[in-house]
Amino acid sequence: MEKEAIYRLLEEEGIPFAVTKHPPVFTMEGNHSLVLPYPEDLACNLFVRDDKKRFYGLITVKGEGRLDLKAFQKDQGTRRLSLASPADLASFLQLAPGSVTPFGLLNDAGHRVEFFLDRRFLEGAGRIGIHPNGNTATVYLAARDLLRLLEKKGTTVHVAAMALVDNEAQQAL
Repeated sequence: MEKEAIYRLLEEEGIPFAVTKHPPVFTMEGNHSLVLPYPEDLACNLFVRDDKKRFYGLITVKGEGRLDLKAFQKDQGTRRLSLASPADLASFLQLAPGSVTPFGLLNDAGHRVEFFLDRRFLEGAGRIGIHPNGNTATVYLAARDLLRLLEKKGTTVHVAAMALVDNEAQQAL
């Protein structure tokens, strides 16, 4: 689905959303140069696979925190995880590196990729900011609406507490 198709789908589903267009952004650090309405609601997305290539997951963490992947593996009971390849990203979600987003799960016709949302998105305003299958815009919508949409379209959805790496502690090592 291209971004215009994402917008149409959200409208058809009656999901309120707002779009902020911007220059291409490939990393979370790239967001610092942008003026965005809700920077506290931005998502960092990781497309991962296990060491046997039997499990694929999209993990969406709130903000710029670095996910503690070992803690995630333990909490979710998965085998050893690593970032999936660009080829897997294109094959499963029809996305390119730098454009990873939960909306890509709508392209997963086989529903092989599980979605893990940081539960912090459901707190406070309950809003999430994600790319619409391209990195030249950010769509803001209610995180609960995103979850309902993905579940309706066949994605296995999990809401989880995400352990983050303590950057200050790592820098002290």
